[in-house]
Amino acid sequence: MPQTTPTAAITAVGKYLPPDRLTNADLEKLVDTNDEWIRTRTGIEERRILKDPTKATSDMAVEAARECLAKAGVAPTEVDCILVATVTPDMVFPATACLVQTKLGATNAWGYDISAACSGFLYALTTGAKMIEAGMHQKVLVIGADAMTRIIDYTDRTTCVIFGDGAGAVLLEPRTDGTGVLDTVQYADGTGVHSLSQPGGGSLHPATHETVDARMHYAQQDGRAVFKRAVTGMADAAAEIMERNDLSPEDVRYLVPHQANLRIIDATARRMGLTDDKVMINIARYGNTTAGTLPLCLADWENQLRAGDNLVLAAFGGGFTWGATWLKWSYDGAR
Repeated sequence: MPQTTPTAAITAVGKYLPPDRLTNADLEKLVDTNDEWIRTRTGIEERRILKDPTKATSDMAVEAARECLAKAGVAPTEVDCILVATVTPDMVFPATACLVQTKLGATNAWGYDISAACSGFLYALTTGAKMIEAGMHQKVLVIGADAMTRIIDYTDRTTCVIFGDGAGAVLLEPRTDGTGVLDTVQYADGTGVHSLSQPGGGSLHPATHETVDARMHYAQQDGRAVFKRAVTGMADAAAEIMERNDLSPEDVRYLVPHQANLRIIDATARRMGLTDDKVMINIARYGNTTAGTLPLCLADWENQLRAGDNLVLAAFGGGFTWGATWLKWSYDGAR
């Protein structure tokens, strides 16, 4: 029987990366670190930096969205909803999605932000997919964008070597051909709050001279604790999505992993039984762009994807938040 209930398929992707690069050699001049230490522990060689002080997360999101819509041949006015995954909103409120809506000219769209750190795009993708499946909308823009360098302490070598800036966007539309978002598992554990967070700026620690002096408005991380949980969390979620859908390693075309750390990515791939050629990795060029990593991977590999390819997306982020999604790709090559 033909499929009657629609699934949410990705019908176009887009990306934006700031032009300025911060290399490991540049970081050697800022903190007590070196290229070999960074590469062997993270896999990162350089990252992009949003240097223009007049630009913010919304501007990167808009550029990624414009490219995505242009590829699909969809006008901004046709978009029904905009979901922006970010932990670096332009401001506490209004939502960055509202700013994107105006700058993009998507006058018929509503939207809001989703804050789930590095798992943000995965959470937003699921949310957008459910809107499509329910028949609520026909065109949903899901954007992962973060200007992480705006909240990074460049005297802290445990965090400043990891993060970069960037944005990726996907357009979700209904399909009845068996492609699209087919299953997802998502988790959260608030006990991880002190392992990875930005303590200052919220209602618990609003901005004061004391919070600024204590550097509480920068991202803070217990790298060892996060690494331990991320290795098991991403790998377990990816393995679970394969097991409950009877997917073998041969069935999976690509693992699309959050680009946090090369060792975490390798551990996830091994748990899934995948060879290196089935793993999307661009961490060397971009670093960890938080909510931007998954859609940036999809944009970078778009040329190589074919309709029907099985993709497993997996992420782990502060909170803690983590999960995995099984997605069947809907078109051949770049648009």
